[in-house]
Amino acid sequence: MPVVFAPQGEILKVIRVLADEKTKKHLENLGITVGAQITVLSAGGGSVIVMVKDSRLALDKSVATKILVAI
Repeated sequence: MPVVFAPQGEILKVIRVLADEKTKKHLENLGITVGAQITVLSAGGGSVIVMVKDSRLALDKSVATKILVAI
C-alpha cells in the first residue's frame, strides 16, 4: 500500500519505490530504500511526515503515493 494510506504509528517496511531514477536516488540519500523501516507519524494537509532512522521527513503527497510499504 502507498505510504499515504498506511496506518499511523505502525512500523512499516518499504517494498518498492515507483519513482523516476532522480527521485529514487534522492529518497535513497534520505534513507528510504527497499527494505528500510519507516513509521508514519502524521498524514494530512498535503504532506506525510515519516520517521526514518531517527529522523523525521516531510514527504509531498505525490511522492508518498509512489512509496509502497507493507506492515
